[in-house]
Amino acid sequence: MHPNPAFRGAETADNIAYARERGFGVLAVNGNALPLMSHVPFLLSEDGATADLHLVRSNPISRTIDGLTPARIAVTGPDSYISPDWYGVEDQVPTWNYVAVHLTGHLEPRPESELPSLLEKLSLHFEERLLPKPIWTQAKMHPDALTKMLRMIRPFRLTVEDIQGTWKLNQNKPDEVRLSAADHVAAYGIGSDPQLLAALMKSPEGKTNT
Repeated sequence: MHPNPAFRGAETADNIAYARERGFGVLAVNGNALPLMSHVPFLLSEDGATADLHLVRSNPISRTIDGLTPARIAVTGPDSYISPDWYGVEDQVPTWNYVAVHLTGHLEPRPESELPSLLEKLSLHFEERLLPKPIWTQAKMHPDALTKMLRMIRPFRLTVEDIQGTWKLNQNKPDEVRLSAADHVAAYGIGSDPQLLAALMKSPEGKTNT
């Protein structure tokens, strides 16, 4: 997380809401030689206390973890390069604006019996956003095919003990400077979803902290 407190002012509830909405991140645990990392969808509880997910059995994390293990899910959002020329004032330097939330706690395998329910809840969390498309459920699969696929994955739960967020939106700049940069991000941003980042820079979250 960025050390500048200007970018760390988001309420815990906002960080939870963002991570829950995004529902996708990089799971990381300590390995023997290097960190073990995996990109995973997850379902964060409404209070942010737990994140349920699944891993393919052949995944190194899945093969390694048998009990409570320190872990973190890094949830990344929109981002963009910021050119100093976009501020409209002198003596500025390049930077990168972004949103990120880290969920830190302990990861543990869950009973295999919980897997069908976990997958149903996880898919429903995203399928509901596609309405009026009919919601996909496991009932649409042939039982044998479903059983075969379930054997390939394991359920896990991250018990979340700490939630940290960075919303780097030029809050450390005067409002007119930040808004000028936001307009340029919307028009020329280089990164992931610069239009959303520009909107956040113009929102209350992006205003200068006082």
